[in-house]
Amino acid sequence: MAAVSAQPIVALDVPSADDALRLVELLGDSCSFYKVGSELFTREGPGIVRALTGRGCEVFLDLKFHDIPNTVRQSAAAAADMGVRLLTVHASGGPRMLEQAVAGAGNGCGVLAVTVVTSLDAPTLAATWGREEVDVLAEVLRLSDLAQTAGAHGIVCSGLEAAAVRSRHGEALRSLVPGIRLGGGAAHDQARVVTPAEAREAGAAYLVLGRAVTAAADPVAAMEQVNAALR
Repeated sequence: MAAVSAQPIVALDVPSADDALRLVELLGDSCSFYKVGSELFTREGPGIVRALTGRGCEVFLDLKFHDIPNTVRQSAAAAADMGVRLLTVHASGGPRMLEQAVAGAGNGCGVLAVTVVTSLDAPTLAATWGREEVDVLAEVLRLSDLAQTAGAHGIVCSGLEAAAVRSRHGEALRSLVPGIRLGGGAAHDQARVVTPAEAREAGAAYLVLGRAVTAAADPVAAMEQVNAALR
């Protein structure tokens, strides 16, 4: 299966709106899609989303909703009303919760179901879920099946599982891959990481760039390196 076009998303994992918007201004035309996660959203609220969309940027709201189905539906609807393009929910919330998230988000906002976060390796996941052993790929595929059945736009997985997800679901389920590192870059607190080119070859539709860009000595040069790897 040929590699697909992958869209880079820069994570605004910074403590304030001012910090976030300075980074957006610095990156300029090299990036138009940004992730707003729990730290920034908790500090700044919906205003940061509106500030980004008002600048013509697309927003990935990464709050990983996990609650009763009706609460998640209303939360997804609120995100869609803000103009968010992508949002995350935990696949482990179950089929009904996933279905309600999709219903709340509507047609303009894609729901991504988080399978196994990239900070977890097999032993840690097994300990967390109370099992002696866990096959991470098998768990990602099991949860991706739930997401596809519920009508989700895609899933969140590591680049190590993206090819298997694409082989199983094709274009019916898009993969977003966090934990992207440039060649030779540090893994930081991620356990399952890949480079932009590796994620693209695996069939990822979206790549999230955090410290690989934001902590680089020259963020613009780092972003240009990512874009070149995805052409």
